[in-house]
Amino acid sequence: MDFFSEHKSQIEKYLTQSQILTLELLIWLLQVQKDVRLERLASCLPIPILYESRRKKIQRFLVSSSLSLSLFWFPIIKSIIEQEFKRLERLTLVLDRTQWQDNNVFMISVIWRNRALPIYWLLLDKKGSSNVREQIALIRPVLKLLAHYEVVILGDREFHGVELSYWLKQKNKQAKKPIYFAFREKDNIYMKRSKKKQKRLKDLQLIPGVKVLHKNVQITKQKGFGKFNLLAYKKRDYRQHKVKEIWFIITNLSDPHEVIKLYKKRAGIESMFRDYKSGGYNLEGSKANLVRLTNLILLIAIAYTSACLKGKSFKNQGHQKYITRLTEAQRKYRRHSDFRVGLYGYNWVIAWDFCFLLVENLMRINRHKIHYYQQGLKVLSALS
Repeated sequence: MDFFSEHKSQIEKYLTQSQILTLELLIWLLQVQKDVRLERLASCLPIPILYESRRKKIQRFLVSSSLSLSLFWFPIIKSIIEQEFKRLERLTLVLDRTQWQDNNVFMISVIWRNRALPIYWLLLDKKGSSNVREQIALIRPVLKLLAHYEVVILGDREFHGVELSYWLKQKNKQAKKPIYFAFREKDNIYMKRSKKKQKRLKDLQLIPGVKVLHKNVQITKQKGFGKFNLLAYKKRDYRQHKVKEIWFIITNLSDPHEVIKLYKKRAGIESMFRDYKSGGYNLEGSKANLVRLTNLILLIAIAYTSACLKGKSFKNQGHQKYITRLTEAQRKYRRHSDFRVGLYGYNWVIAWDFCFLLVENLMRINRHKIHYYQQGLKVLSALS
């Protein structure tokens, strides 16, 4: 079942039939063209009207109030999460930001199969880091949406770990399910065990490879934030690779090995942003205004999530070898993600439909390979 069929009831609830068809066409274009620029979408939109009319049609669609993230997208992504995760399973949520030109996108996503699925995003009207107020504005609706799940929220040094952690500690007292967090901190803040025992994090003596968890300590000299657990960890040097950075992570988790394992999952959202941009849909090429850009990101979120789920399905059916390279000698797994498998599997099917007559003639000429062609046709039928 494809994305639109599976979420038909939710889509029909907020979009007219004309808007639904426009949305399907735009998602189809994104998967084929891999480019979110309005000019490219308008030039390829297969509607028999003038180019400028096609461009204006897309622009009008992208400012529609029907594309509200909280009303339109939240029920869809919640349904996907309920399908992909068990109710008792802990969700790993990651905060991160990506910036190009004057655009600054702040997003929270859920880690899924070494990638991240987008949940909610804000466009910041400034360059540089987010502040605590903006971080709370991003997290609050997601905690409400996923209130029946236990969650752990991850963030790097940008996210003012102490202040945000304190807010999450207060939310955790009222939550139906536990809220955990792990935020990396800068090394110039203080850890206090008592009035006399305080030390900058960078002055802690650490043994490479040994994880040290300081429990129930005050972070920073400022009062009022309470106490947290602090994990200090420096990786071992490996051959010629010298490790300079040390991880200082404040958390309310108590297992140091679990904290490290969870924090490493942050890479999933970085991979997702790469797929959004030069590695996939060329988001950084967009010059849309604030409202249109928010909804262009929504289109990418739909296309990206759909491709990831398709890729997972293709892999589960054992069809990946028809779409991507075989496993290399030094690799344990195939080299492409669910997103890549889904995206290029989708394009393979489209190419087959478009070039059917040419391929049919080719198969007729090479009849000695008919057995292999028949196997491939079965796969194409299953992917369609």
